[in-house]
Amino acid sequence: MPLTDTKCRNAKGQIKSRKLSDGGGLHLLITPDGAKYWRLAYRWHGKQRTLALGVYPAVGLIEARASRDDAKRSIAADIDPSIVKRERKRAAKIATGNTFEAVAREWHENWKDARSPYYAAQILRRLEADAFPAIGRRSIAALEPPELLDMLRKVEKRGVNETARRLKQLVGQIFRFAIVTGRAKRDPSVDLKDALRATGEPQRHRAMPLSELPTFLQKLESYSGEQQTKLALKLVTLTFLRTTELRAGKWNELENLDENSALWRIPAERMKMRLEHLVPLSRQAVAALRELRTLSGGSPNIFPSPGKGDCMSSNTMLYALYRMGYHGRATTHGFRAVASTILNETNLFNRDWIERQLSHVERNEVRRAYNAAEWMPDRRRMMQWWADHITALALEGDKIIPLSRAG
Repeated sequence: MPLTDTKCRNAKGQIKSRKLSDGGGLHLLITPDGAKYWRLAYRWHGKQRTLALGVYPAVGLIEARASRDDAKRSIAADIDPSIVKRERKRAAKIATGNTFEAVAREWHENWKDARSPYYAAQILRRLEADAFPAIGRRSIAALEPPELLDMLRKVEKRGVNETARRLKQLVGQIFRFAIVTGRAKRDPSVDLKDALRATGEPQRHRAMPLSELPTFLQKLESYSGEQQTKLALKLVTLTFLRTTELRAGKWNELENLDENSALWRIPAERMKMRLEHLVPLSRQAVAALRELRTLSGGSPNIFPSPGKGDCMSSNTMLYALYRMGYHGRATTHGFRAVASTILNETNLFNRDWIERQLSHVERNEVRRAYNAAEWMPDRRRMMQWWADHITALALEGDKIIPLSRAG
């Protein structure tokens, strides 16, 4: 007699396991502890087999019967239902391991080794904040452009269009990784080419117009805010370092702190591309560092934080620029572009010296292995020329310092 849900629900465990038959080989196995399991007894090529169909009541009577009928169809087609179940389980496991979040974290593990810990952590935070909550649990192969657009629209609603654009690029990298590793067939982010709101010029790296550089340098000399912040901005202009590389500097990274051979040796783990970077220090840079030493209070950090952090906040210099009247007109990172433009336009210096000083990575893996100290004497002369040049701009306005006066 076929089972009813009431009979299944009221069945109790006894001394020995027992079976309640529903017909067609389907039965409910009840163990002494009262647990209930759906089983299907069938014959395959003359041998008796049993197929597990789930646990009651998580799998109800109707679902168990549907599974039985499905298994019978497989047998009629000369397919072992145990193999069908095993393949479905494997596919489900693959799908679980191929969620967007799982693939993204795998991509990040492979990608991060060539980047600084700070930058790698920043990228992961961006994914955790905006991507994983929206699409993290979805199978990456099943994601479609509208789902990505919904995610990016939520970011745009915060008024950070540039962040949305960068997130789209990041998602595209993850999809390309999924494609080459066999987890996706295409990158749906390419369909969003014209779907996002215009970002305008990226604000974070905006460079100051060259015509305003003398005025800025004069304002910096008379800056009345924190002396540590003033010296940090001065060192940004004197070293071409990225903000993160500068503010996280340690005193033990400085070598031969005198006017002739001073050097800032920044370890690979603090550089964006994970390669050691050497910065020859001009006389002006050395003077700024000596003053900072008197302000650091014995801290191992060149720019110690007044709060709980290890070093100066990432926004300290940017807010100082705002107070000086450069909100939306310049950023600290933009000084790298200013220095590059001026040095290249003088025709006094080899472009390779400039690129090396900007820590732009040599694409050739063999060359970049020994490039850290390349052209050091020439770069040291160039950096002293640059320091003399911007010092003159701060004092006298727009002028070019002859190369012969570089130290």
